[in-house]
Amino acid sequence: MVATIRYEDIVKVPKALLHDHLDGGLRPATIVDLAAEVGHELPTTDPEALGRWFADAANSGSLERYLETFAHTVAVMQTPSALRRVARECALDLAADGVVYAEVRFAPEQHLEQDLSLDEVVEAVLAGFAEGTAQAVEAGLSIRVGTLLTAMRHAARSQEIAELAVRHRDAGVVGFDIAGAEAGFPPTRHLDAFEYLQRENFHFTIHAGEAFGLPSIWQAIQWCGADRLGHGVRIVDDIASDGSLGRLAAYVRDKRIPLELCPSSNVQTGAVASIADHPIGLLRDLRFRATVNTDNRLMSGTSMSREMSLLVETFGYGWKELQWFTINAMKSAFIPFDERLRIIDEVIKPAYAELLA
Repeated sequence: MVATIRYEDIVKVPKALLHDHLDGGLRPATIVDLAAEVGHELPTTDPEALGRWFADAANSGSLERYLETFAHTVAVMQTPSALRRVARECALDLAADGVVYAEVRFAPEQHLEQDLSLDEVVEAVLAGFAEGTAQAVEAGLSIRVGTLLTAMRHAARSQEIAELAVRHRDAGVVGFDIAGAEAGFPPTRHLDAFEYLQRENFHFTIHAGEAFGLPSIWQAIQWCGADRLGHGVRIVDDIASDGSLGRLAAYVRDKRIPLELCPSSNVQTGAVASIADHPIGLLRDLRFRATVNTDNRLMSGTSMSREMSLLVETFGYGWKELQWFTINAMKSAFIPFDERLRIIDEVIKPAYAELLA
């Protein structure tokens, strides 16, 4: 059955995406256009060559070169029109890849170089997502995009960004996140923000268990109260070779805390050696709430269809397993339960039922 799963068919099947960075998914041609408008110097102005440069830099093994890639994307995302365009194209690109629900995150504090306010940044991105969603519908595609606002863990604006997220909760912002270097910047530094979000009955995820190990995951859950774990791949450090679970791993599984796993990205950042070594297979076998995600589509040269295709090739998965990952993600989304259920029952399950039949 696996042999019949073609990449073109994976593209068509409905997918749900929880972990995708707006500034990590720009079209190379758009970067060239926007850079020309603001006078930002790029490594090359040939879109195809620029796309290769981003992939090579991200795969170089050099943290400096990896971070430089974001310096270029963020530099061209400093005006309302640029933010709207990037968000609009993001929604269109995801819809074209068969994504029916996506949560896309970005850090508003990184887009203030042209004196925009935090609210103006968020409003521009939300407008872009709305435009992209509407254009996708006109093209016969369906997608819903929820926005996550990210605070940088090395900075001191998490409370401000948390309040910003809550302020825009009825306009399309569905959650909050912190990102950035884990080592030396534990999530507990932002405890005030997380406690505020809990009082406001607002959802949040925390980048944890990617570069740093189990203490990062433990703090994110037990101190900060994270609804989901951004990556969380290092939970495997609490699983013995015989498959028995340590107390933290057992808690994560028992509580059905979603893991936002990003296979290609995890290989790039050195969290795992290869797709074949990725613990997503083990975590699925042990029935953790594992989900498949893109992280940074430009830097990883990837898409949801490519990530799923890699799992099919590596682990021999069929439609049943791809449906399992998709429903896991949809169950874990930060939109109301009845809306999640509608997408599962009316969009995802019927499509997979046809394939499984």
